[in-house]
Order: sequence, then C-alpha cells, then structure tokens
Amino acid sequence: MTDNRIRPKLVLADADAALRFYTRVLDATQLARYEVGGSVVFAEIELYGTHITLKDADEADPAPTGPGPILDVVHEDPDRIARTILDAGGETVFEMSEQPFGGRWGRVRDPFGVQWLLHSETTMSPEEIQAVLEQR
Repeated sequence: MTDNRIRPKLVLADADAALRFYTRVLDATQLARYEVGGSVVFAEIELYGTHITLKDADEADPAPTGPGPILDVVHEDPDRIARTILDAGGETVFEMSEQPFGGRWGRVRDPFGVQWLLHSETTMSPEEIQAVLEQR
C-alpha cells in the first residue's frame, strides 16, 4: 500500500505549453502524460518534491477565471524562483521582500495564470508571528 497523498491539480487552457514551461523553466520532471484527441487529459510532474497534476480545460473542468490557483512554495531561495518565472514571461503580484514575521515572501503569476506564493521558512514561532500580526 502506498502512502496517502494530496496533489494539486491545475486545469489550464494549454496544459501542453504549461508542461513545457514547467520542465524547461522550473526543472520539473514529467512523470506521466495522457492525451485524448490532442488534449491533455492527465499529466503529472514532480516539482520541488511535490507531485502536481495538470490537464487541459474542458466542459467538465473549465479553466479558472480571475486570479487563478495559488501554489505555496517554501524554498531556500524564493527570489531565484521568482526571477526565473518573471524572466520567462511571468508577472509580479507582490514583490519579494523581507517580512516582519521572518523570511522572504512574494508572489508571481506564470503565463498560464498560476500564482506562485514563494517564501523561505519563517524564523519566528507561531506565537511570535501572531504577536507581530496583532501589532499591524
């Protein structure tokens, strides 16, 4: 028996282009890909130790409207990931910056509408973070 897992699933207008982007720009590893009639019905990548599934939007699963899904990524160098996405056609949602509760945080949106909340580990305890937030 395998361990239980939760995998984010991205429904995108162009899953094929997103797969190329994530493997080329973010060094994701494509683990699986299945198509029907030229549409990606299921694909799986591994990125930063997490498995993410993708598919082309269709009648049953339309592409999201609005700001798009948010993937929360904790990484030792969040600035590097932000620059990589921005250099490949992404846009800034929130600039990378030092946060009063410790760590660097920021958010970018890739060309497919997926938002990447990028940050380093926080350096404060939950109680310290709550105290900082209450002072704001």
